[in-house]
Parts: sequence; structure tokens; C-alpha cells
Amino acid sequence: MAKKKTVQRKKGKGPQEEPVITRVKYPKRSLGEMFARVVEIYGNDRMGVFCEDGKHRIGRIRGKIKKRVWIRKGDLIVINPWEFETETTDKLGKCEITWRYTRAEISWLERNNKVPEILDINNIPL
Repeated sequence: MAKKKTVQRKKGKGPQEEPVITRVKYPKRSLGEMFARVVEIYGNDRMGVFCEDGKHRIGRIRGKIKKRVWIRKGDLIVINPWEFETETTDKLGKCEITWRYTRAEISWLERNNKVPEILDINNIPL
């Protein structure tokens, strides 16, 4: 008897369809959360972020999303600044990264004018 030859197909290489956006998470202003952009990646779950209040901070990825979400340079995220850390002129403040937006969610937020102008990817000061 001759063996049947099976054809294996690669998953995820076909045409991609745009996901339907039903709900988008907003930062909870009452808890101090705000939008931010990733500017640099330092390693060890830390990255440099530029926040919507105009400050640069060092962000730490929250443990709940650490292994589930990959965060890259330029991503739009939600951060929660540390209140117990006193900011000085020579040190950057610190914050916790609690959420990362997908590409479809970012386009929905920009269409509905929810992202602040200061966080436009081309206008971020270094």
C-alpha cells in the first residue's frame, strides 16, 4: 500500500480581516490613569514612556499582562503614575503600564478624537 501524502497549511498567513470594535478601555481619570506612548525599551520589563501630561517616566509592565502582551516602541498604552514616589529634577518619575491598545483600537480612538494631540507619534519630544 502506498502512503497518502498530506498537505499542511500554515495558519495565520491568509488574508486578515479587521476585528470589530465593540468596547474600548479608557483610562480611569479618578484613579490617576492616563494615555502614554512608549519611547524607549530598557529591558527587564521597563520602558521609557511619554505621558499625556507632558512628562517622561519610566514604566514598568504590570505582572498581570507581562507574559500575555508584547509592548513595542511607539505603542499607545494606559499608565498609572506612582503616587508614593517623590519626583526630583535629576530622576524620572515611575509608573505602571496597565493596558496596551491594538492597532484597530488605536484607529477607532483617533477617529473619535479620544487620543490627546500631544501623543501624536510624530510630535513626541525627546
